[in-house]
Amino acid sequence: MKTVIIKYNAGNVQSVMYALDRLGVSYLYTDEEEEIRSADKVIFPGVGEASTAMAYLRSKKLDRLIPTLKQPVLGTCVGMQLMCRYSEENSTDCMGIFDVDVQRFPATPGIKVPHMGWNSLHDYKSTLLEGVPENAYVYFVHSYAAPVCDYTIATCEYIRPFSALLHKDNFYAAQFHCEISGNIGETILRNFLKM
Repeated sequence: MKTVIIKYNAGNVQSVMYALDRLGVSYLYTDEEEEIRSADKVIFPGVGEASTAMAYLRSKKLDRLIPTLKQPVLGTCVGMQLMCRYSEENSTDCMGIFDVDVQRFPATPGIKVPHMGWNSLHDYKSTLLEGVPENAYVYFVHSYAAPVCDYTIATCEYIRPFSALLHKDNFYAAQFHCEISGNIGETILRNFLKM
């Protein structure tokens, strides 16, 4: 099995690599179109800012490539947000795989933004979550989120309910960091890699 991690100058790649190492999965870290197209599984990670990340994707034409992929694709954190239509972060047009807009958490007295730390998942609707107990805790770091929508396959709540996981066709996306979410994140990664 050929697993590719998409290179696009977004952080946290090392954590994804370590997670795959723990699972015994070999991988290639690349921004080359042919390598990405020929992969069996594609991971689109991310920590960063939407407009800068989209600028890099456009410079490499990855913004056109990624939506055309036919193999299972998993985006995480900013990777998930860039798979949506638009992000309020610096008014960024994204790839539009999921026809939903990413919104900033509203300012709320006594509640900090970004949402940072462990929080629970609810309302599972996918085999991606097979073996994951209801209300499982995963690790989040974000100020923006996709609202609950037709693509939502798990929710979380911070200030308001939001999409913790999205799914459309061969595309999956997690707002949380699977790679640093302990056994739960490892289970989700393993389920993705078995698809």
